[in-house]
Amino acid sequence: GLGFNIVGGTDQQYVSNDNSIYVSRIKKDGAAYLDGRLQEGDKILAVNGRDLKDLRHKDAVELFRNAGYDVSLKIQRRLQPQNGPVGHRGDGESGGLPLAAILVPGLALAAAAVCILLRYRQRM
Repeated sequence: GLGFNIVGGTDQQYVSNDNSIYVSRIKKDGAAYLDGRLQEGDKILAVNGRDLKDLRHKDAVELFRNAGYDVSLKIQRRLQPQNGPVGHRGDGESGGLPLAAILVPGLALAAAAVCILLRYRQRM
């Protein structure tokens, strides 16, 4: 997968009074970790140009599941620390679904994501 977990949505607010989707965890040695640009706490505004505003968590998950091989994320960096998520369990787990568990499994998808990220990095 892309190597990160997401939380949030209209039905599972991660930040009080905010229906946004957030990156809850970056998986070590995953594509997002190796790329280095995405950070825990980043708000994901769009996936492949599709706005994530006011979606239920499972609908956001579906967008990631059906994102295809070229995945483009529009994010907003967390500028100030949050006091913590709504209903955080405090056991070190984010409460979100692992993205790898919901995306189409297989090495082809992971390899494609890494290639895309490396190609994008070369354009910078």
